[in-house]
Amino acid sequence: MVDEGLSAWTAGLDELFGRLAGRFHRVEPRRRGRAYVRGLLAPIAGKNGWTLAEVAGEASPDGMQRLLNAASWDADGVRDDLRAYVVEQLGDRDGVLVVDETGFLKKGDRSAGVQRQYSGTAGRVENCQLGVFLAYATTTSRTLIDRELYLPKSWTGDRARCREAAVPDSVSFATKAVLALRMLERAFTAGVPARWVTADEAYGQDHKFRTWLEDRRVGYVVAVPRSQSVPTVNGSARADTLARNAPPEAWKRRSAGDGAKGPRLYDWAAATLPPDPEQYSDLSRWLLIRRSITNPDELAFYLCFGPTGTPDDELVRVAGTRWAIEECFQTAKTEIGLDQYQVRRYDAWYRHVTLAMLAHAYLAVTAANTHTTRTRTASSASPSARSDVSWHT
Repeated sequence: MVDEGLSAWTAGLDELFGRLAGRFHRVEPRRRGRAYVRGLLAPIAGKNGWTLAEVAGEASPDGMQRLLNAASWDADGVRDDLRAYVVEQLGDRDGVLVVDETGFLKKGDRSAGVQRQYSGTAGRVENCQLGVFLAYATTTSRTLIDRELYLPKSWTGDRARCREAAVPDSVSFATKAVLALRMLERAFTAGVPARWVTADEAYGQDHKFRTWLEDRRVGYVVAVPRSQSVPTVNGSARADTLARNAPPEAWKRRSAGDGAKGPRLYDWAAATLPPDPEQYSDLSRWLLIRRSITNPDELAFYLCFGPTGTPDDELVRVAGTRWAIEECFQTAKTEIGLDQYQVRRYDAWYRHVTLAMLAHAYLAVTAANTHTTRTRTASSASPSARSDVSWHT
């Protein structure tokens, strides 16, 4: 049975790489690319050029480094094939696209995009690179489908430094929110089935980010700070001010999804916001508030947009799905070596990260195919008018 399982696993990886054949201009980099991914999937400690070469039976890391730095192959094409593979294997019309960033701690100042900047991964300012990622999450699985390397102005304003790290002259400064929208545009253009987008405060508080989604009639549940200005029938108010005025009956105990210790239970309150007369009549906006059960002063706030009549449980589900990308980062770093690269070039970063995402997607698909799909039910809420917004009670 073990041999049969290994044979099936190897055959699946071969089938996946068969999809990518056209992205490699010669057979040698294609074979080495497959060996690279297989090494990333191998149960070894430390996934660098040396260890990956050893798994592949090579005497030195030169070939693996050449794959990332000099070989002729199309990393963006592999990304597109990866996305199509995920949609084919995991696609769900209720899917959620999740945006977030993660840090890659680095020494020195020559790796593309590196500088001292805040890293949520480290929880402090560190010398690091930041990658913005797009994950695809369903009720049964989640994996990464796109990536962009953030280049601070200290880099894009220094073209000589950029050229040393192989950053093309055509690459200009873009905020993380703009990078996220580029990835979302690619996903929607490719027909990725997803009803919702979710993201943390860094993206949710960006008005242009939300407007871009609304203009495309894409539903979202995005975190915002407590100071977020929220439209009301009497003008506008801070999100935390509205929370203090929520009636007791507005709070309902709901699960934001299963965690390592079971359902992630919080108290939630939702309110329908006044409609925008210039927007669509079949779409609505909401304020969603999450309150800790053990510490009622601990609140989180979300602005939501989607089809009128969307149940509160659905908004809560999407809010909880944001953690899927954190799980992807943890798995990809601890098991796949997403952050264990030894390259400085801009294009080499994309190549390693793309192959690591490919390995992660293969794991996600393999795991999904061995588990029974779980079903989910959602209950509806009955809104009632109260105060500046219409709380659901």
